Amino acid sequence: MPQRVRQFKDQNFRVLRRECQRRGVLFEDPLFPASDDSVYYLRPPPGTIEWKRPGELCTDPRLFVDGISSRDLNQGRLGNCWFVAACSCLATEPSLWKKVIPQHQNQEWDPKHPERYAGIFRFRFCRLGHWQEVVIDDRLPTLAGSLLFCCSEQPGEFWCALLEKAYAKLNGCYEALDGGNTGEALVDFTGGISEPVVLDRDGFRTQLDKRKQLYKNLLKAHSRGALISCSIRPESGGELEARTGCGLVKGHAYGVTGVRTLRPGRGVWTFLTTERLNLLRLRNPWGSVEWDGPWSDGSEEWERIGKRERERMGVTVQDDGEFWMSFDDFMQNFTDLVVCRRINTSFLSFHKTWVEARAFSQWSVSADALRNRSGGCINNRHTFLQNPQFVFHLSRDDTALLCLQQEDRRQHRREGRGQNLSIGFEIFRVEVNREYRLHALQQKVMGSTYADMRSVSLRAELSRGRYVVVTSTFEPSLEGHFLLQLFTDRPARLRELTLDQPQPSFWRCCLGYPTRVTSVHVRSAAGLLLPGSSNPPDAYVVMSGEGARLRSAVHKGTSSPDFDLKGLFYRRKPNKPIRIQVWSKGCLRDVFLGQTTILAAENESCSSQVLRLQNHSNARHQPGSLLVEICSSDELTAL
Repeated sequence: MPQRVRQFKDQNFRVLRRECQRRGVLFEDPLFPASDDSVYYLRPPPGTIEWKRPGELCTDPRLFVDGISSRDLNQGRLGNCWFVAACSCLATEPSLWKKVIPQHQNQEWDPKHPERYAGIFRFRFCRLGHWQEVVIDDRLPTLAGSLLFCCSEQPGEFWCALLEKAYAKLNGCYEALDGGNTGEALVDFTGGISEPVVLDRDGFRTQLDKRKQLYKNLLKAHSRGALISCSIRPESGGELEARTGCGLVKGHAYGVTGVRTLRPGRGVWTFLTTERLNLLRLRNPWGSVEWDGPWSDGSEEWERIGKRERERMGVTVQDDGEFWMSFDDFMQNFTDLVVCRRINTSFLSFHKTWVEARAFSQWSVSADALRNRSGGCINNRHTFLQNPQFVFHLSRDDTALLCLQQEDRRQHRREGRGQNLSIGFEIFRVEVNREYRLHALQQKVMGSTYADMRSVSLRAELSRGRYVVVTSTFEPSLEGHFLLQLFTDRPARLRELTLDQPQPSFWRCCLGYPTRVTSVHVRSAAGLLLPGSSNPPDAYVVMSGEGARLRSAVHKGTSSPDFDLKGLFYRRKPNKPIRIQVWSKGCLRDVFLGQTTILAAENESCSSQVLRLQNHSNARHQPGSLLVEICSSDELTAL
């Protein structure tokens, strides 16, 4: 179902435009005035800034001239190459830019009906899982008669300048865009998930197989509409925007606008060769300064490619900021890559479809430990589990993609608190019937890295069972809102755990209130055989006690099943044992009472002989043995 678009600062585009048309005036935005405060908040202006409408800068203004292209954009006098690089990527994907610039035909200048033009535009960005529509007027900051910031290569084209103004309004002012991460803008344009890749680590440069797989992933991602950017990490602050000997710029964001695999040769000879060329097309937001190595503009390598193929690829010999390079050269020169994927949740698609679950929450500080929700990372052992906790359940082994996204804080830079929090999360495997918050650390499955980025993500291969995700800031006692997204093959029922223990009720008062909580983990069995047979059985385990009954999956044809079943029991009668039963095809095989009593089945009719083992932490018997652990047994009042 399409998400409802929210109106930024309650400005309704249609209402405002209709009112301006009725009055015969051009729109002037009172919430983002044409003043120096909308441009800078710290640095002084570079001169006298004049705000001019497109009609004052050229005689025939247009939103688009000859369509939209990644070559349209040139960065202005602002350190927002990260944003301009993201715009270059956006321009290559029509399904995305038409969503960011909604109904663009209706916003275009109409020379036949100039009275319809009201000097008002709208753009849409995705923030914290919600699409927001930002309304602006068309007054743009200029210096000496030219646009001060982002402008187009095409005279009279203004889509990029207006898009930049809308993004500046969303973030407070133009100077708030000075310095940033391309992944942030890509997420704002797509509502997708940004996945960073560090190219100079994890063996990408040294291991051929990993490098080949990375290229395949990029090729597939680009073909499915993902937006990709890259950069070269400077070794020191002094190298920021320093040029290398091959024409690349350190600490500068580039947009990856094309991924192609070619066969060298001309004409029919291309079908006779087995060689493959893996190439990437990159865009420098400056609109100049290009790679001058192999496959650069006018290099001799292009002689290996036919003229028609070169034209199809759009190869030009001019310093327009766009260039091609081989994937191997790309890997040797660039250090960081950001891939922003749109996660496919449509069941009508031929490609892999994910099921999305999302939860909104916040980190908040309280003097009461049970109400505090900002305990810091797992290094803070005494407060970590005070953080927000979320539970989800997998009905089978599954791939889970998790993304934690914090609210954007850039708009608060003017007040001196615009830095992102360092955020991350940990995943714990818990009891299959857990309904209440964790108060003791359990089996950690995986965790994300902590980063001061808008979002962090993690892809995990998880087995069947129930899991708790604990989201946190790196330092304790920090506050902020966030969104947790979970993508799986099947519904996982993600929700936040808010209660610490069962709540009092009328029936609990009548039946008795639990005084102890016990966690039991049945791990594995060995030597399970059917009586009179050497064939391994189809076995499963059942745990029951105090009205709760839990069952594992059926393990077929194995004498050593790995049950890995964890259960939680709230007990009114702590002396009454918890029963653990091993079943096979409806026939009881073994019964464990706590960890001291075993009922061993002797025949198919399940008549049993009682065998008591005292004080054994691991109950074992022949012919089968079962490994059971009491993970915890805590008084509820201790919570």
